[in-house]
Amino acid sequence: MSFNDPISELLTKIRNAKDAQHLFVDVSTSGIKLNIVKILKERGFISNFLVNDELKKIRIFLRYKEKKSLINELTRVSKPSLRKYVGYKDIPVRFGGLGINILSTSKGIIDDEKARQMKVGGELLCFVW
Repeated sequence: MSFNDPISELLTKIRNAKDAQHLFVDVSTSGIKLNIVKILKERGFISNFLVNDELKKIRIFLRYKEKKSLINELTRVSKPSLRKYVGYKDIPVRFGGLGINILSTSKGIIDDEKARQMKVGGELLCFVW
């Protein structure tokens, strides 16, 4: 199956798996997806992930607390049809810092906290809380 927007595919598969309370979800691998999953792991939204190079898949293990997912919402901000760029001073703070924005910058794919520290803006890919 072919998708035009791999980031939306990743977010939708994670959202559907957490709504169905699956323990894990498999997605096709790409560099962008792998970087986003690494950020989700660093920030504690998922418990772990495994990369299978043979099958070209990433297995993402979702994290739950008292049968409730730690991911409440995954939202795609910048879309292929409408890109959203922000400077580091204009990166939105969501829910008092509980949520994170993931950006594609000249320094790679990073979260909003690192972007502010590095004073770099970029394309606002998605928002997770």
